[in-house]
Amino acid sequence: MTTGKRKSSQKDAGAKAQAPQPNDHSPDQGPDENAAKLGRLTENLKKIEALSLRLTGALSAQKAHDTALDGPGQEMMMQAASAYLSTVMQNPSKIIEHQVAYWGKTLAHYAEAQKALASGEFRAPADATAQDRRFANPLWTTHPFFNFVKQQYLIGADAVQSTVGEMEGLAERERSRLEYFTKQIVDMMAPTNFLATNPDALEKAIATDGQSLVAGLENLVADVEANDGALAVSLADRSAFRVGENLATTAGAVVFRNKMFELIQYSPSTDTVYETPLLIFPPWINKFYVLDLGARNSLIKWIVDQGFTLFMVSWVNPDGSYADTSMDDYIKDGYLAAFDAVRAITGQAQINVVGYCIAGTTLGLTLAHLQKQGQSPEKPLPVKSATFFTTLTDFSDPGEVGVFLENDFVDGIERQSSTDGILSKTFMARTFSFLRSNELIWTPAIKSYMMGQTPPAFDLLYWNGDGTNLPAKMATQYLRDLCQDNGFVEGTYRVMGQPVRLSDVTLPIYAIACETDHIAHWRGSFNGIAQMGAAEKTFVLAQSGHIAGIVNPPSKDKYGHYTNVAPIAGRPEDWKAGATFHAGSWWPRWAAWLAGRSGARIAAPALGGPNHPVLCAAPGTYVLASPKA
Repeated sequence: MTTGKRKSSQKDAGAKAQAPQPNDHSPDQGPDENAAKLGRLTENLKKIEALSLRLTGALSAQKAHDTALDGPGQEMMMQAASAYLSTVMQNPSKIIEHQVAYWGKTLAHYAEAQKALASGEFRAPADATAQDRRFANPLWTTHPFFNFVKQQYLIGADAVQSTVGEMEGLAERERSRLEYFTKQIVDMMAPTNFLATNPDALEKAIATDGQSLVAGLENLVADVEANDGALAVSLADRSAFRVGENLATTAGAVVFRNKMFELIQYSPSTDTVYETPLLIFPPWINKFYVLDLGARNSLIKWIVDQGFTLFMVSWVNPDGSYADTSMDDYIKDGYLAAFDAVRAITGQAQINVVGYCIAGTTLGLTLAHLQKQGQSPEKPLPVKSATFFTTLTDFSDPGEVGVFLENDFVDGIERQSSTDGILSKTFMARTFSFLRSNELIWTPAIKSYMMGQTPPAFDLLYWNGDGTNLPAKMATQYLRDLCQDNGFVEGTYRVMGQPVRLSDVTLPIYAIACETDHIAHWRGSFNGIAQMGAAEKTFVLAQSGHIAGIVNPPSKDKYGHYTNVAPIAGRPEDWKAGATFHAGSWWPRWAAWLAGRSGARIAAPALGGPNHPVLCAAPGTYVLASPKA
């Protein structure tokens, strides 16, 4: 309902922005043109008033939710206030020093700005502030008003963050959280986030006679209506993509289905294939097709083209009926069921497996569980080797995401999910977006709501917005038992009633972590792999982040990677210091390792089998389902 209106107004805004219009208010504009411009502006102001009423109605539709999900709880605020008061009492000179330094910089800049204006020239004073992409418009440097606002903001931001960073009496974990949320507030208050102090938005509004503001408000209303009264900024043009049409297009078929997943087998593209099949478990926090966005950057297609028989798990997107689904259910009806199906279809006793992010964590639990069950020459483990993509198994240092793993947030998540039966994709998407708020919240919001721009047709950002829910019980177990209690390291986490630990993972391992990963930081990934009991372990550190570091096709020649023949032990920083950098993708290196564990080449098989008929074409039905959050 809202999509069509949004698209139409955006096209109108684009047409007006591109059409040559005499918007410079030069003296040679005639009275007729000025009257026309005034008429257009008046009409747009009326549209803004109507849209504002519609926005109010849309916001009123938001479902009540646990307020703990909106930000840090009172406990953290009290800790911060107590630490500040303690610093004031114990070291008042430090506080005075901070205040005097801030006042001095502020007054000095004010004096410089006054002096520049007193010269009779319309110019800003000298500006030695660091480069910042938010302030790319030349007016931030040349215009006295905008430059004054920018410099005062940056001076204030530095003063606030310095004061917080030097507070005493805080545990390191508390300090990290305080610094993180302080930065969120500082970034939120940037002058670029407000129309009156954003020259780009003001210039666009004038150039389009206010039409950009109309289009922006329509974008805002559409986003709020699409999310049942909650605000989630659209990052991509959702009309530009269709899963199964221009995303997730690698040929294949669903050959197994249960309540937890659909199993996709991909059509071979080579005459012969390695006899040992490969099975990938993607994270169920998002959908699997991040590995199959398009032919040019599809890891799935690339793997098939190397001659591997590839299977992919496509997880169900749960609704409230999955409330009591546990981590054990994901292991039993997910991992173990998939192992059995792939082995039955291919006739192979063992398979190679991949786990990505949370699916890698759970793969580790599954392998530890199987090891505990025992094996023999007559009954070997069903898995020959395991590859972990950006996987955390040791949560003693969870990295940036750790700011959301304290009780104030987790208690709220537990209360909300027990009511809904799920942890909604809306809350998860917002949490992950705040890990990169300037890139995933403020900049897109400025472009969409203040500039009236259509979100880009960007496949990765489309996928990012196509989230999934988590079952309530599973989410709580993961957050409490694995993240907070670090149960896989401590040996307290139980699979099917039996405790497991990292050292129980003993088969050959290949792990890829990503250098700038905000979700599963590479040091934590390294530490977990180091504690696994495998005699054969390979660790690769890829450049870039959680997605781009993994989806890095060789044809792009974009990001490189690090390897080290030294044992995976000790400090991760020492491992990296002794590592060798390689230009280009890690994919070929991994494929060579995998080929050595995949047996002989055999004739390419047909899809499915007598007991596993083709159910439907890839990408299947589960990936298309959208249960209500």
